[in-house]
Amino acid sequence: MVVGAFPMAKLLYLGIRQVSKPLANRIKEAARRSEFFKTYICLPPAQLYHWVEMRTKMRIMGFNAEAVKPLNEGAAAELGAELLGEAIIFVTACGCLLMEYLRQQAQRRHKEAERRAAWNALRDEMGHLALALETLQGQVQATPAKGALEELRQELREVRAQLHADQVRNPDPLPDLLEY
Repeated sequence: MVVGAFPMAKLLYLGIRQVSKPLANRIKEAARRSEFFKTYICLPPAQLYHWVEMRTKMRIMGFNAEAVKPLNEGAAAELGAELLGEAIIFVTACGCLLMEYLRQQAQRRHKEAERRAAWNALRDEMGHLALALETLQGQVQATPAKGALEELRQELREVRAQLHADQVRNPDPLPDLLEY
C-alpha cells in the first residue's frame, strides 16, 4: 500500500463514519415518529434482543428463565431505534472495510500482473538472446579457424609458385593446353 494513500483512506473512513452517525440519528427519529417503522422495523428486533439478554442474565445468575416479560412499547421503540442506529453505523464500517479489502486485492492483482508481464518479457528477451547466440555460434563455426586460414594461404602460395615455375619453363601455355 502506498504510504501517502493510507492516511487518505483512513480520513475517508472516518468521514463516512461521521456522516453515518447523523444519518443513524435521523433514522432513529423517523422510527420514533412513524407507527409502521416502529411496529415492523424497531419493535421485533428490540423484543428479541431483550428476550435473549434477559434469558442470558437469568441463566448466568442461576435462575430458570422460562418466561421473560416483554418490554413496554415505548422502551422497545427506543431500544429498537438505538439498535437500528448502531446497525447502520456497523454496516457502514463493514462496508468501508470491505471496500478497503477489495481495493487492496485489486492492487495486489495489478502488481502481480505487472510482475508476470515483466517476467514474460524477460523470458522472451532471453529466448531472443538465445537465438542470437545460436546464430553467432553458427557463424563462428562456419568461418575457418586461424590455423586453417594460414594453411589455405600456404597452399595458395604453393599453387602460385607452381604456376610461376610452369610459366618460366614453358612460356607458351597454349600448346600444353591443347595436349590435354
